[in-house]
Amino acid sequence: MNYYLGIDGGGSKTLAVISDAAGRIVGRGASGCGNHQTGAERAEINIREAVEEALQQAGLSKEQITYSVFGLAGADREADFRILRPMIARIGMEPHDILCDTVIGLRAGTRKSYGVVVICGTGTNCYGMNRSGQELQVGGFGYTFGDFGGGADLAVEAFRAVIRAWEGRGRPTRLTQAILSKLGYASEAEMFHYYLDHGLRVPHEIAKLLFEVAAEDETAREILQRQGRELGNAAGAVIRRLGMQQDVFDLVLAGSILTRGESRYVAPYISEVVSAAAPGCTLQKLEQEPVAGALLLAMEKSGIQVAEDVYEQLQQTLSVKAANAVWIKD
Repeated sequence: MNYYLGIDGGGSKTLAVISDAAGRIVGRGASGCGNHQTGAERAEINIREAVEEALQQAGLSKEQITYSVFGLAGADREADFRILRPMIARIGMEPHDILCDTVIGLRAGTRKSYGVVVICGTGTNCYGMNRSGQELQVGGFGYTFGDFGGGADLAVEAFRAVIRAWEGRGRPTRLTQAILSKLGYASEAEMFHYYLDHGLRVPHEIAKLLFEVAAEDETAREILQRQGRELGNAAGAVIRRLGMQQDVFDLVLAGSILTRGESRYVAPYISEVVSAAAPGCTLQKLEQEPVAGALLLAMEKSGIQVAEDVYEQLQQTLSVKAANAVWIKD
């Protein structure tokens, strides 16, 4: 029996899943942050812990795994891979491959061999592959290097909107009461001074409040609309540079902001930008955990062609809803 290991090492958690060649899940593991950019030593510990938990649950040894694919946040440049290659080698899963988490997100979201994915979770990223196998990543390096959005930036935008409304530089917004209640302050002044006096950062969780008030708040909607257009800009750049304007392909929407939030406030603005660049592009919300893409790639890299029933099996067990019900650790 052949077994495959897929790993999704993200900014907030690491998931490891083992399946057989039919796509049946036999082992799962979960741990903390798997992004080496926030601490390589801790990321290695977390990735190892998730892998070992999955192996233990499956009742398998490392030697029984046919192929492993590590889809890792922060695996963007050669400078990253110089850190990641020895790190993953020490875990002892051979043979294996290391890919950026954008790659496994795309593979999990489409049954085609090519396409584009935009990720909007803690941060943002965009990756594409054309029919010829040419690849391109745009973004993933933060605001200074051209990005906008994700939970971190959106939380700051929401916080800023409250401060600007309080000072008179912006319109009144329902975000004010939502954020004050969430953070436990009686007034904008109290929150303003406490954050300044203690050098606090705005928590990423504040981004969720944008969706909660968006139906009745223009300020929140404008922030989310900007997020959509920025993601569309990134996808459009990938499409044009890979020469995909005339192709028919999927644009996969991945990351918690797009898959767990009210994407109706964001997705239409992605579509608005992208449809002008590639009329044959279809938006597809990622309905499986990205780790499913790592499993599919592990199968393909071992030399097998993925059958339709494998897709269906993984869809049943690794859909976002189904997977959330079984991951014990956040």
